[in-house]
Amino acid sequence: MQAPSPHNNQLYSEDLAPIAASKRSWTTWNFSALWISMSLCIPTYMLSSSLIQGGMNWWQAILTIFLGNSIVLIPMILNGHAGAKYGIPFPVFARASFGTVGANVPALLRAIVACGWFGIQTWIGGFALFQMARLWIPSLDTLPAIFPASWDLQTGPALCFLLFWAVNMYVVYLGVDSIRKLLVFKAFFLPAAALALLFWAIQAADGLGPILQTPSKFATSAEFWTYFFPALTGMVGFWATLSLNIPDFTRYAVSQKAQIRGQLYGLPTSMTLFAFVGVVVTSATTIVFGSTIWDPVVLASKFDSKLIVSLAMLAVALSTLATNIAANIVSPANDFAHISPQKIDFRKGGYITGIIGILIFPWKLIADPSGYIFTWLVGYSSLLGPVGGILIADYYLIRKKELSVNDMYQSQGIYRYTRGWNASALWALILGILPNMPGFFTTINVWEPSLFPAWLLHLYHYAWFVGFGISAGVYYLLMRFKPIKK
Repeated sequence: MQAPSPHNNQLYSEDLAPIAASKRSWTTWNFSALWISMSLCIPTYMLSSSLIQGGMNWWQAILTIFLGNSIVLIPMILNGHAGAKYGIPFPVFARASFGTVGANVPALLRAIVACGWFGIQTWIGGFALFQMARLWIPSLDTLPAIFPASWDLQTGPALCFLLFWAVNMYVVYLGVDSIRKLLVFKAFFLPAAALALLFWAIQAADGLGPILQTPSKFATSAEFWTYFFPALTGMVGFWATLSLNIPDFTRYAVSQKAQIRGQLYGLPTSMTLFAFVGVVVTSATTIVFGSTIWDPVVLASKFDSKLIVSLAMLAVALSTLATNIAANIVSPANDFAHISPQKIDFRKGGYITGIIGILIFPWKLIADPSGYIFTWLVGYSSLLGPVGGILIADYYLIRKKELSVNDMYQSQGIYRYTRGWNASALWALILGILPNMPGFFTTINVWEPSLFPAWLLHLYHYAWFVGFGISAGVYYLLMRFKPIKK
């Protein structure tokens, strides 16, 4: 494999350079640990608890989560192959199908979604600080409103959110190395906190039996299936971001077996086990409090001891900070840097992520379980599914897993296409996104449902699958008769 030349090359930077085989050290255990670490987070808990709030019983929720993560594992491993074979990150991998300039399109789509996740995690951490602060400063609950009513944003939580956001930006300023100790803290705290919540739920509900006997809220099987399919799409969408940029991690793999086995062992198991905690605890809240509490931060605030609540909220904020920087800053910062490798470094990319994370109004994305699943998770899966379909169709069906690494860093190489853009990939992307647009815009109440036939609106329930299939098929048909250089 010929190394790309960095001299006078606008497509090259140290962050985007291929990793030499001699420097790849990630084993099966490293990939399993990565997934365990990323799965143990508040949004995973809220993922399962939202299904309970939506009407599922415990085994229906667990099965939905397991199926969703097993499905998304397939593109995760397939896309991870290129990273492990060539040592290249996601934005560079996308150059083979989209072109050296066109690769900015999937990179930016993935980056914008990561900005949304950054905002969500920052809101969770800020809200945890608010729950702690209001115990000691009750006036935070009654501060006068300063934001427009349409924002649905109270002043107290907003101030804590901005404070926590500023802490995140300060960590970006210090660099990623400053977060390592917090990641170690998170690795110990979240499993311990999850077990503590699980034991509390079992004790408070007088055993596991009453919890597991909580029935489904769906009166008929038709109601269940109507909820199940978009929920399953949401579960796939939860990791749709990582299914694209997984080469950012597999580029460090010692072998293909390491990345395959590590992801196979780590992703479905850790997600399902931690989701089980969320299912049990959320089901227990219905028994204990008479209403379903899907947000663990709200649940923790209901305990009597000020000291316990304060320590719990502070710990949630710290672990959320660690997760946010590791999972939601590193990748989008690299994606933004890909726009102009010579001008945008990690720190500037992190600042861009932080600003967009506020502008996306994250408190609205997780205001209720239906919005979390059907607006956020399913919505962005309609954008990322098509990208995944194009990447996989190009790498496996068109190029048969053969890439020229040197050309990926050359503006006049074989991946230049037409001035750096591959029109086939762009058309495939557009045609994969279009069928899901009516369902999305009617879901967020921008368009009236009466404007479209019912079957077209229902496609949105399968947004990731529809986009993935259409874009992969269109791309393959447009590219199969073109002379392909590898």
